[in-house]
Amino acid sequence: MPVVRRFRRVAPLLVLALLLVGCETEGPRSTLHPVGYVAEQQLDLLIWTTWLSVGVVALVAGVLGYAIFRFRSRYTGDKDAIPNQVHGSVPLEITWTLIPVIIVILVAVPTVRTIFETEVRVQPQESDVLVHVTGYQWWWKFEYPELGIVTANELHVPVGTRVVLDLDSADVLHSFWVPKLAGKRDMIPNQENQLWLIADEEGIYWGHCAELCLGAHAYMRFRVIVESEEEYQAWVESFQEVQVQASQEERQAIQPVQNNELIQEGRTLFAQKGCIGCHSNANFGPGYGSPDFPNLTNFGLRNTVAAGVLENTHENLTAWIRDPQAIKPGNYMPTLWQEDDPDALEEASAIAAYLLSLGIEGEQQAQANAVGGTNGDR
Repeated sequence: MPVVRRFRRVAPLLVLALLLVGCETEGPRSTLHPVGYVAEQQLDLLIWTTWLSVGVVALVAGVLGYAIFRFRSRYTGDKDAIPNQVHGSVPLEITWTLIPVIIVILVAVPTVRTIFETEVRVQPQESDVLVHVTGYQWWWKFEYPELGIVTANELHVPVGTRVVLDLDSADVLHSFWVPKLAGKRDMIPNQENQLWLIADEEGIYWGHCAELCLGAHAYMRFRVIVESEEEYQAWVESFQEVQVQASQEERQAIQPVQNNELIQEGRTLFAQKGCIGCHSNANFGPGYGSPDFPNLTNFGLRNTVAAGVLENTHENLTAWIRDPQAIKPGNYMPTLWQEDDPDALEEASAIAAYLLSLGIEGEQQAQANAVGGTNGDR
């Protein structure tokens, strides 16, 4: 059965081809299409070492193939013939000693150069954006110390500007990674690490924890939102308007809430259900919440909910508030209602409407409500 034998020989190659077809090179987490200086340098190094490896493999395979063909017994016609022995040949000993040394140099020089260009700790300059990043099980806190902004799971940065990230962990070993912008960096409790990046194009780039930090690790996502300088400044001002005032007027509702019955009910439930005991929110002023839980100030400006798991729509947010364990098993957000509570969905919907109103002007909120309360498409 020669056909069957040939098929057995090529079957592994067919399986490999099918597996390679499933690989995605342009996905949101692909490192093969960088949009920032650091990621570009790292990709250039990867391409160089890959082609170098291909050359080495081709050279070794070529020499091996030549030896197998040239010195096979049928070629000489004498099965007992022994090829000329090269043991002790000085020229060959020097050659196959020098070749590995040259290969190591070809790998080491560009690697060390790339490390010093992209991985060394830098001193933040006045033109940089400085952000303190803390990893929690399983979400991210982003604090802009020079701007007085604290937010969660979405990092806003201006295009073309160096962003210096001080990295820390509040519990276990995490790893900050935005594949299109820079390589990953570990976040270790009580040890500050640093990562810097520059984004060359506006857009939203996916980030993820690159460590296996247990539980809901797979849902520990975030977004880096790269925008124009004007859009970034508008985002900064939207926070400073509420957070700076909050430090001056204690326990006073300062963030505007639209004159909407559902939103007002949601604000009341937000306090009654105990949400304010964990989540800081400038709408309630200082003194509420904990720094160890996501700050919900201007929550309506966010694109995602549950650390990047869902688009931030009214429907998704309601489902998240109603039963967070069903969406993200193992997270620390409690379920606020009994399973058979007839008011659960309605109350969760009101809280969702209230949160989506934060940071959004009244007219904008009315438009969002008119199309189903979606914020995810903005």
